[in-house]
Amino acid sequence: MVPSNYMGYFQAASQAAAALLGLLFVVIALRPGRIVGTHANPVAKRLAASTFTGLVDAFFVSLLALIPGHKLGVGAAIMAVLSLYHTLRLHLGLRGARHIVIFVMSLLAYGLQLCLAVAFVLNPHDAGLVSDLTFTLIFAFAVALTRAWQLLQSGAVTTADEGHAATSGDGDPGAPAAASGPAASRLPASRRLRQDHQQP
Repeated sequence: MVPSNYMGYFQAASQAAAALLGLLFVVIALRPGRIVGTHANPVAKRLAASTFTGLVDAFFVSLLALIPGHKLGVGAAIMAVLSLYHTLRLHLGLRGARHIVIFVMSLLAYGLQLCLAVAFVLNPHDAGLVSDLTFTLIFAFAVALTRAWQLLQSGAVTTADEGHAATSGDGDPGAPAAASGPAASRLPASRRLRQDHQQP
């Protein structure tokens, strides 16, 4: 059983995970071809999938904790196994010290979650296991947010096309040049002078 004093935490965790999942879907919808398309950047695709894995794990574990009964241990164990599988499949193709650190953090977070979930199944009235499980959700959020930040820095979301579009109007050779400054003040007078010379 989950103690009642943890219900507020799991409610806040589920709402936060749902909100972050919604933002992730918005980002993917803005750049579908660069993140999840057939020609998407493989690094960006793995980063998005890793972010999704961490948020889904935190979301469903928090929801299961809100259901009365003894469903938290089994559900958390299933989510931990699925998260470990996806983490191993996604992170093996990434290179770099930063990716290795996040990979180790992910394995520790989901591995600890699996151990605590199994222990909670065996001891469903141990409130200390619930307290420890809440920290694994914090680790899952940390991994997901770190991956989301790396996704933003990968260039798949903000590209050079936006900067080109912002400056294309200023450097368009076909656009008429607007007179400004002293030239603009002399333009009407020059027109009047030309008109005076053309008159007989």
